[in-house]
Amino acid sequence: MDRRAFLATVGGGLLAAPLAVEAQSPPPIRRIGVIGGTDPDLVEARKEGLRRLGWLEGQNVVVERLPLGDDSRLAQELARLQIEVIIASTNPYIASAKAATTTIPIVMVYADDPVRQGYVASLARPGGNITGVVTDAGLALEGKGFELLRQAIPTASRIAYLSPRESRMLVPATEAAKKLGVLIIPALVEAPHQEPEYRRAFAAIAQDRADALVVGVGGENASQRRLIIELAAQGRLPAIYPRRAYAEQGGLMSYGPDNSELTRRAAAALARILSGTNPGDIPIYQPTRFEFVINLKTAKALGITVPELLLARADEMIE
Repeated sequence: MDRRAFLATVGGGLLAAPLAVEAQSPPPIRRIGVIGGTDPDLVEARKEGLRRLGWLEGQNVVVERLPLGDDSRLAQELARLQIEVIIASTNPYIASAKAATTTIPIVMVYADDPVRQGYVASLARPGGNITGVVTDAGLALEGKGFELLRQAIPTASRIAYLSPRESRMLVPATEAAKKLGVLIIPALVEAPHQEPEYRRAFAAIAQDRADALVVGVGGENASQRRLIIELAAQGRLPAIYPRRAYAEQGGLMSYGPDNSELTRRAAAALARILSGTNPGDIPIYQPTRFEFVINLKTAKALGITVPELLLARADEMIE
């Protein structure tokens, strides 16, 4: 072998060695920040959704809990932790994340009317740094809850409606009650993530002699789900809820989006962002699949005989 051939061979080997080592090195760990979303079901759903797409917490993804309530502190933490994507649950925390950064992608979960709130330009073309899923399917969803509850309790003439005060759903809920010929009793909470507000609301519901209860859609109520179910049981108040988890944990009935589908959609949006897609180019998912669940054990405890026609409409009955 001549000298030039020898040097070329050795040089090629030296250059190839680092490339081989680099090829064998593990991929970088991605860093996701989470704000809000303390609901255990949501936490597990996030993990499962990521797992299905190959993102394993603690292996190739690190999830950091972000501070609540102080936008300037949140912005500092985003920089310090080198967060690449934020998962923000419910409107107050989505707003906080949006105020803290205009560059880091944000995936919304349990968002309510993000266009009206000013988070995105439209559901089809969000623009900016925000995408995700919404939990409501438009203004007709609350009306469906009133309809199903009235069918279960035909004698109910005074129906309470539990919702954050700023919810846009209060108007369609009032209209739905009026069409059914029942009186709506608004039970509006000022600080929807705080337990005392819900205890105050249920005390007012009892004072107003409500016959039944519709729990409004939104993550604010979901964050106090167990308390709401408990207070409804204490007041022997038949209620319909916006997520199947309520019925699974003792609520009388639930009608709402298929949350496993919402989780898959949110995880898919997150995976696309981690792969380099601009969040503003990812359409926001609005649910099209709904589940109607009846807890027969709770119906029996309340002394309610659910009509056969309503039982036939149920996607699932819990006994």
